[in-house]
Amino acid sequence: MRAVGRSFSTHPAWIVGALLTFSALSALVWYLGSPLFVRTYRNEALPSPAPSLNASGGFPSTTGVLHEASPTAGPRVVRSGELGYVDAIHNGKGPVRIVEVDGQRFVRFEDVMLTNAPDVHVYLSRESGGKWDEASSLYLGALKTTNGSFNYDLPATVDLASYQSVVIWCRAFHVLISWADLHTV
Repeated sequence: MRAVGRSFSTHPAWIVGALLTFSALSALVWYLGSPLFVRTYRNEALPSPAPSLNASGGFPSTTGVLHEASPTAGPRVVRSGELGYVDAIHNGKGPVRIVEVDGQRFVRFEDVMLTNAPDVHVYLSRESGGKWDEASSLYLGALKTTNGSFNYDLPATVDLASYQSVVIWCRAFHVLISWADLHTV
């Protein structure tokens, strides 16, 4: 005689549990894997120098007429480096520069391409070759984008001579994404 009833696999609680498990696993896989495929783009201009004023509060002129804008000296590259290749999943390509504009300094990523990851941050490191120590490095902020050009302000008190590289680090997995050893120009 055959037993009458439903099998365990068609029980409503099992189906709900399976759907919840599938949903949770899908969300986790998306969180961990999607950054490898998601690209963000930004084209941030380098800040321009402030115009200089003459004694009368206007901009200098050789004709005696005040001009709307007369910029001072342009941007000056202080140090420069190229993003490095870590492995097939973690790498970057493009120049990273420390640029001075009118006395203010910036870390400038120029037309770069970086692989993405969750929770990526940018540091100035006292070491080179992608090595760094969070305690002795200068935190610049979360990675703004994976592709394009963008800037990070540097505090005026930073001694650039003590920093050897820019490091891009994934905090979530404690993984180096890329780095650029800085050289004097």
